[in-house]
Amino acid sequence: MPLVLISGYPSAGKTTRSVQLKDYFESKIAASSADARLNRLKVHLINDQTLGVSRSVYHTARAEKDARAEEYSAVKRVLSRDDIVIADGLNYIKGFRYQLYCEAKAVQTPSCVVKVHIGTPAEKCREINTALLADKDNDGGYEEDDFENLIFRYEEPNGMTRWDSPLFIVVQEDEAPSWCDQIWDSLIGSDGKMKVVKSHQATVLKPATEQNYLYELDKTTSDILAQIMTYQKDHAGEGGGEISVQDVDKPIELPANPMTLPQLQRIRRQFIAMNRQHSFSKSRIKEVFVEYLNSEFLR
Repeated sequence: MPLVLISGYPSAGKTTRSVQLKDYFESKIAASSADARLNRLKVHLINDQTLGVSRSVYHTARAEKDARAEEYSAVKRVLSRDDIVIADGLNYIKGFRYQLYCEAKAVQTPSCVVKVHIGTPAEKCREINTALLADKDNDGGYEEDDFENLIFRYEEPNGMTRWDSPLFIVVQEDEAPSWCDQIWDSLIGSDGKMKVVKSHQATVLKPATEQNYLYELDKTTSDILAQIMTYQKDHAGEGGGEISVQDVDKPIELPANPMTLPQLQRIRRQFIAMNRQHSFSKSRIKEVFVEYLNSEFLR
């Protein structure tokens, strides 16, 4: 069943919204007692509290990475066609959201991203976090240095990318169940007929990696970067433009400001890291990398 990824600044009210969404889903399921398919659904809320993870993990990169791996494993354990999973967390790294998106696709179930704002500005979240830290009976605040670091590193969901869509933005003034209705209709349908997602080569982990897959992943992405640099050199001072890649229908759409080699290499490294384990067919490396480049150039 659907995976709902909650994302937002620290102390933005994500858990409050997640609990509202869980209660709403459970009420919809209870009201559908005559529908055997909906009635067997279970709702799971997974966050730092349910996993027993302290906010102190954000002090060090290693502890944070371990906590993220624990969330990933917990989601993967319960994700199925008979479960609705609400992953309530910062989920601020786009690569991590992509991994969870792939897991949802692998079990042929819909997913979405809910970005919680609480009035949107970081300053509002900062005020809430300061108040939580001052409350000795509440351990919900982040240490100031950790808070600022997480704000700085937050990679905002982009509804133009397939792993961040459909994207729902919830602000402080939004009251349940209006926004909950929209999410339910998107994932399950207003008629209550559960949607089925077809998995495809880009998101299904194969039993065995194709021979030379990593070599082709490295070589193909390097060749495309070289093609971009050559194009920019030949069209110096023009900015923008489209580059056709052999065997790929959609062109690379370059941004107005020329991309430097370090910028392109950073994007390439992210792509390889994200797809090293999710080995789609070698024949689709060009297509998927071009799509990823275009999504990055839109940011």
